[in-house]
Amino acid sequence: MTYRLKLVCLHDGSRIPDAARVAVEELADVRWVTEEELAPALSGADALYVGGAAFHGVPAAWPQDPALAPRWVHVAATGVEHVLCDALVRDPGVVLTNSQGIYDQPIAEYVLGLVLALAKDLPGTLGHQERREWRWRETERIGGRTALVVGTGPIGRAVARLLRAVGMRVVGAGRADRADDPDFGTVHGPGGRTAAFAQADYVVLVAPLTPDTRGMVDARLLAAMKPTARLINVGRGALVVQDDLTGALRAGRLAGAALDVFEDEPLPASSPLWHLPGVIVSPHMAGDVHGWREAQAELFLDNLRRRLAGRPLRNVVDKRRGYVVTGITTATGEAEVSVY
Repeated sequence: MTYRLKLVCLHDGSRIPDAARVAVEELADVRWVTEEELAPALSGADALYVGGAAFHGVPAAWPQDPALAPRWVHVAATGVEHVLCDALVRDPGVVLTNSQGIYDQPIAEYVLGLVLALAKDLPGTLGHQERREWRWRETERIGGRTALVVGTGPIGRAVARLLRAVGMRVVGAGRADRADDPDFGTVHGPGGRTAAFAQADYVVLVAPLTPDTRGMVDARLLAAMKPTARLINVGRGALVVQDDLTGALRAGRLAGAALDVFEDEPLPASSPLWHLPGVIVSPHMAGDVHGWREAQAELFLDNLRRRLAGRPLRNVVDKRRGYVVTGITTATGEAEVSVY
């Protein structure tokens, strides 16, 4: 009898599209579980599929005995911080992959929409329309304004290219200084971050959440920004110290913010961010366009077929840093060419 891979699929009732589900079940012995059922299911499984960014039960359920832990984990999202734990990170035999590449252009388009909405005061226009108020006013141009994109991975690059296309000056902030980047021109490392924030009209956060980036946008960095500047966060809520941002907005030290991600999701109804002037709140939807579930499922299916055939996997994540370091990896988990 041919051995079939034992696959645990963590879901919340909304499984992957039917055609992809049938294909997965033809390739592997699949057990669909909720977070409450995860711990016993993981023991002895070969692989784990995590169906999104909203699941936080993997660290508590992960087997402490490496012999019982899955050898491959795929996350149906770009961020992976919600599945990481010491036992998973330190086990060199566990390969972690994500869904990078699906969301790049949709998120870039969403960011452009937010920049335009803030510059043209579209929330104000809609409010006046709802109240049947005819209120003429002037708006701002975005051409010639400076956008700082924090995070120079594929999503940040897609954002940079789209903002450049509408006439904005774009610079980046990443892990190291670079002067001749093809998408950003100048990339500021950590030492130049404060000066870069001070020069920007729009700061766009798309960085992964890692120990180095958690809480990096705090009162100090916010104080460095122009009072006319806006902050856009489509990365992770915990990149920003939310209380510090709320304080800056309340005090008028920033012109506004557009936030798609938050420390706690859903954003509590009691949060002042819902009603602060100049703030746009959206429910973690920047990358979710028609067809994203099918694209996500197809990427996982491709990796599943690669795994079964002993071929290199796509989107292998550096477990210690939390972002993709290679487009593919060898069957033993060794990184090939870095793309970050």
